[in-house]
Amino acid sequence: MRVPERTDHQQTEHRLILVTGPSGAGRSTAIHALEDLGYEVIDNLPLTLIPHLIDGPSLGHPIALGLDVRNRDFSATALIELIDTLTRDPRVGLELLYLDCAPNTLINRYSQTRRRHPLASAETPSEGISRELDLLAPIRVRADHLIDTTEMSPHDLKAEIQGWFSRGAAKPMAVSVQSFSYKRGLPRGLDMVFDCRFLRNPYWDPDLRQRDGRAPQVAAHIAEDPRFVDFIERVSGLLLMLLPAHLAEGKAHLSIGFGCTGGQHRSVAVAEKLSKVLADAGWPVSKRHRELERRGTEATSGKSG
Repeated sequence: MRVPERTDHQQTEHRLILVTGPSGAGRSTAIHALEDLGYEVIDNLPLTLIPHLIDGPSLGHPIALGLDVRNRDFSATALIELIDTLTRDPRVGLELLYLDCAPNTLINRYSQTRRRHPLASAETPSEGISRELDLLAPIRVRADHLIDTTEMSPHDLKAEIQGWFSRGAAKPMAVSVQSFSYKRGLPRGLDMVFDCRFLRNPYWDPDLRQRDGRAPQVAAHIAEDPRFVDFIERVSGLLLMLLPAHLAEGKAHLSIGFGCTGGQHRSVAVAEKLSKVLADAGWPVSKRHRELERRGTEATSGKSG
């Protein structure tokens, strides 16, 4: 992610959030969520008109601009030049929010809605999606905030937006703690990853196999591993040292992942434990359990922890 040059938006006349990403990744949901938070939302304003927004007096509230390939004069080069111009303007506190999504999920979303892709009106959605992802690649690497919506429902995305962009008093860096299964690969956008597969595995206990790491019995079973306490203490100390350093460097959000074989037992229990440690230390923490979300929050079945 690109590190923002300014984090104190109270020192600027205009707070401006550019919201972009591939079609179908949730841009409309994101800008509606920002509107609910009090942002003035403008969708698909031509890029050449955006500088005129900051030439007038301050509106007194932040602006969120939805940008995608449907913009009349959209191009990666033009958007990057706009970002550079606004970043250099001392009147502007600029942030770029990029909504990412796996290509296969985008294809499924287009198949379900039967919509045509804006870059493939006479072709299959997959061709337009591939073309758009290539077009947006240089913009993605400039993002201040990157949200991967592959596993998210619209409700999940709204909650994530609220956690990152709710207005009010200045807040410390937001921290996202996630559990995942290595079988399905690392979630995109993680800043740090810790492997929990060395810990005692509740999967091999028939009484615990169908539960997940949020259950007290499962957490206690994992905690009986003689390496558990040392692991938690060392990771806690590392995170509590690193988070203030990242905050000082201007990061607004940090994403930490804990993985195990199936994403059901060990990674979930450790993510729950470390989330509490960080929350108790005063950091705004959001939790996600990717594999549990896929099964439904009440599901407890799984092949391995």
